[in-house]
Order: sequence, then C-alpha cells, then structure tokens
Amino acid sequence: MFLNFLTALRAAGIPASMKEHLILLEALDADVIERTTDAFYYLSRSVYVKDESLLDRFDQVFGNVFKGIVSNDGDASADIPENWLKAIAEKFLSLEEMDKIKGLGSWDEIMETLKKRLEEQHERHQGGNKWIGTGGTSPFGNGGYNPEGVRIGGKSTHGKAIKVWEKRAFKNLDTDVELGTRNIKIALRRLRKFAREGALDELDLGGTIESTARKAYLDIQMRPERRNAVKLLIFFDIGGSMDSHIKLCETLFSAASAEFKHMEYFYFHNCPYESVWKDNHRRFAERTAMMDVLHKYPHDYKVIFVGDASMSPYEISYACGSVEHWNEEPGAVWMQRITNVYSRAVWLNPIPEKHWGYSQSITMMQQLMEGRMYPLSLAGLDEAMKRLVR
Repeated sequence: MFLNFLTALRAAGIPASMKEHLILLEALDADVIERTTDAFYYLSRSVYVKDESLLDRFDQVFGNVFKGIVSNDGDASADIPENWLKAIAEKFLSLEEMDKIKGLGSWDEIMETLKKRLEEQHERHQGGNKWIGTGGTSPFGNGGYNPEGVRIGGKSTHGKAIKVWEKRAFKNLDTDVELGTRNIKIALRRLRKFAREGALDELDLGGTIESTARKAYLDIQMRPERRNAVKLLIFFDIGGSMDSHIKLCETLFSAASAEFKHMEYFYFHNCPYESVWKDNHRRFAERTAMMDVLHKYPHDYKVIFVGDASMSPYEISYACGSVEHWNEEPGAVWMQRITNVYSRAVWLNPIPEKHWGYSQSITMMQQLMEGRMYPLSLAGLDEAMKRLVR
C-alpha cells in the first residue's frame, strides 16, 4: 500500500524520494503517531510535501490511494490499514459488538451497496444496521460505527469513515488556479533573505542563557527582529490595454507590500521612458525622473516590470514614438539603462504566453529583457522568483 502511495505521489508531480519514503516507514515503526488517519495524513504530508503549492495535489493523491479525503475541519476520515483499525476498535466496542458488524468487503462493494440503498431508501432512518441514516452499525450514514464506513454529512463521531464528502482544504494553493493574494504571497516567498536589522526589540534567548551562565546573574540580551532583507522595485504599466488587468495588479501589489519591508513602486505607460510617477491622479504634474530612480535605489534592488507590453513598436524603437508625450530617446534605450543597473530584473505579463508570438511589441520587449518575461500566473510568478534569486 505504501509503495503505491509513493508511486502515486510521483505520478502527480510531487517530488517524493525513496529516502523520504524510508523516513516515513521508520516513523511508523517507531509509533511516533497515533494509529489514525488524521495522524498518518499529517505525518506523511510533512515528510513528502516541501512546497505549499503541492498541498492540494497531495490531498487528491491521499484520497485516491487510501479511499478517503481528510476533512478541512480536522475530523479524522478513515483508519488506513486493517491492523490499525483493530488496534483502536477496542476503545469503542466490545469483541461481541465488533463481530456483529463485519465490513461488507472491498471499497467497490461498499460503494455499490451504497448506490443500491440510496435507490431503495425514501425516508430518514436512525439506528439499525442496514439503512442509511444516523447512528447504528450500517457502513453508511453518520454517528454510527462500521470499520469500513462511508460518512455522508454530519460530523464524524468515531473518525472511521473511508471517505469524507467535503472539499479539499488546500484547493486554492494549486499552481493551476487563478491568482489570489494568498498564493501570490507563497510564490513571492522565494525572494526571502532574512537579516536582523533595526532596533533591539526582540529577546535573544540563546544569548541571554549564555551571558547569564557566564556572569552568574541574569543578563538579558536583546537583538533586532529578523526581517526579509530583500529590496524590491516594481514598475506597473497603467492605463490603456492594462485597464482590464487592474484587479490582478492590485492583488499583486497587496501581496508584495505585505511580504517586503523594502519595496518601492512606480507607474509607467506602455514602456518606461525618462520619467515615472507614483500618483496616477497627478501623473502629468508630479513625476520622478528615471535617472533619479537609478541613482537613488542601488543595484542590489531586484526589479519587476508588470505590463502587457502591447503597444506600437515605434514606442520601443523610435524617439518621439510615445503616444502620450514627446520622448527624446526610444523606450529601448531606457530599458537597457534600467537592466544595466539592475541585473536581477524580470517582466510579468498578464497576457497568456501562447499569445505573445502574435504581438511584435511583446517580442521586442522579451528580447530587451533577454528572455526574462514570464506570464502573470502562479506558475509564471514562481519561475520569475526563481530567476531573481539566481
């Protein structure tokens, strides 16, 4: 059974190694957990899953292999091997009672019987050993006992159901789902480099113990809080064709603001030129010279451009090509200046990658970024963050 579990995890794209599998078996042999589905679920998840975006995929594999899905409210949904059931059954029933409620057989047989009884039964039933209802010893229903039971609705009483009919707890963490603040934060966390800086406002427990032991009296030591030391500079394309992506950009901005203490942002339209701005209501009155940005923020900042790169090619390759103002130098010149200062820079494009080849301006911007353009999806964001930390 456990080898099938390992194989299924690998087939689902979860990088589970044989070493991790052996660690799981050693933990089971050492009885480090109670013999319940809940305990086994969390133990195996902690051993196999190293990336939060794979949690939903793990839940699906776990449900398929062990014929049950762990509920999102913490209820146990099944006891996995038969000998595990025997080990805990004595806590609830006598031997005589257990003999009276033998399981119906295999999972397929149980599900087939459930289907037939649903077709036969037309009213609520409570107690007994055949009909679907609450209490009793039927394999189906809620609140009763059967070692191979299927719980339908209600709250688990004994936690022995093979399958819990509820939603997966980590569905919104999968890399295939729509971007949201939560999963954007998960992707951005690849850009973490912690350092202690600022005021001495956190207790240094290790230092306090060492200093107290050395001086023979209580000597409290403090230290700066441990923070993410990565510095991030984000340029957002705003207006025109980007209007349809405002919500997505707002979500990205919210997630990035929460993750990075050292983060600065500016707006541009279509292509960065000699100036950018921070207030869209005063975009023509209050602007910041791009040269000032390049001089103020040192080269150790990581840069993210967010835009669809959809514009006239003249805006990139020619002076006076901008649709908004008289630019003395082409956009390509400014892009080269920016990427020369900030070697760690990527471009996030909300347009699906399969459409990029149809736009000349996207192709030109992709070349200026030396291929470091990624789709603004969870998978694309994850790849962009990997590129920034190289």
